[in-house]
Amino acid sequence: MEIGLVQVYTGEGKGKTTAALGLAMRAAGKGLKVLMVQFLKGRHYGELEAAKCFADRFEVVQSGLDSFVKKGEPSQEDLELAHRGLVLARDAIMSGRYDIVILDEINVAVELGVFKVEEVLPLIDERPTGVELVLTGRYAPNEFCERADIITEMKNVRHCFDKGVPMREGIEF
Repeated sequence: MEIGLVQVYTGEGKGKTTAALGLAMRAAGKGLKVLMVQFLKGRHYGELEAAKCFADRFEVVQSGLDSFVKKGEPSQEDLELAHRGLVLARDAIMSGRYDIVILDEINVAVELGVFKVEEVLPLIDERPTGVELVLTGRYAPNEFCERADIITEMKNVRHCFDKGVPMREGIEF
């Protein structure tokens, strides 16, 4: 791509990762190369299987555990996995091999204390101009939003979880 932008998908509503996946599918369908690094996620989500259909153009790498991180108290393993993912993302952004790099749940990772904002800003500020960068998750830091070209905020109007409906395979995971 000639011009890569910075996109932030945030807010309390459902659909931030799903929107990023839609972008990834569209891009892969047009021959672009996409990497999604999923922070704080270790469960086998459906997108891992779907990405295999575009294996030469779309890769998903998980960099987290299948458990929740308590705010301000990430485990050593949480920190190690997340930082490994951050290094992978930085290498991908700078490599010239990817047109789009998605940092899924990076905003939440900052909110929970897994990363400091200052650790993520170089990925935004130093990325080559031809790389589209997408940052997803609730609680997008102001510093990310100030640098973003596109910000989409998902608003929760109603959610089935409020009625006790559990996560459904193929829909939420």
